[in-house]
Amino acid sequence: MNTKQNSKRILYAGDTSLTTAAAYLAGIMTHYGRDFDYLASNQPLADAPHQHGYALYIISDYPVNNWTDKEFKNVADDVEQGAGLIMLGGWESYCGLGGNYQNTPIADILPVKISPFDDRVNSPVPCLIEVCRKHPIIDALPFDRPPAIGGYNRVTLKPGSQEILSLRPIDIIATGGGYDFAVGTAEPLLVTGCWGDGRVACLTTDVAPHWVGTLVDWGMKRITAKAPHADSIEVGENYAKFFNRIIGWTLGEKL
Repeated sequence: MNTKQNSKRILYAGDTSLTTAAAYLAGIMTHYGRDFDYLASNQPLADAPHQHGYALYIISDYPVNNWTDKEFKNVADDVEQGAGLIMLGGWESYCGLGGNYQNTPIADILPVKISPFDDRVNSPVPCLIEVCRKHPIIDALPFDRPPAIGGYNRVTLKPGSQEILSLRPIDIIATGGGYDFAVGTAEPLLVTGCWGDGRVACLTTDVAPHWVGTLVDWGMKRITAKAPHADSIEVGENYAKFFNRIIGWTLGEKL
């Protein structure tokens, strides 16, 4: 039976704790009325209230040593049968510095190839977001004035994946009487794909500062939110909509 027909409950694992970086995504999900269970980055997956059958798994800065082989198989089976999977960027995502997902079943599911080496890019210049194609996640958002991010995990696309957003570093050079700008090579930012009946999304930047950059303030209106047991957040409305739409699409919702 398709897990999406059983529940809309989400398992969110990583981003340190609800009183630090995880407050952002937890706050967004609370704002939009989404049910989720949370695991801090130092908690094993075995601590999840349910060992199997979530509608969506969100992995963000969550070390690979928190998993057992059985848990990898359970999540892979759930996604193949219709659950969603999202991996967000960070120091302990993808390869990162302690992520080390490159030789796991999760790497097989993702629509991107993970580097066998440290893939973190901490950019001293803004990386502007570019639209690569129309897609329900982004079609209702104003990317005509794109925000910038400050860091990401460098990945490559797998055949059959869909690159929705890319990013380009913008080098700003002082000339004495003004500034020149040099545009760098595009890198994947948001990539989607499928695994069996399940939808999978990869975002290569973080949901929380500092990598998320000015994306966290994207939108004229401000949203204040607070998940249970978490710190309060205040963010831009388009930032919140963006992450909620990634979640909605991966759950198979009509956006």
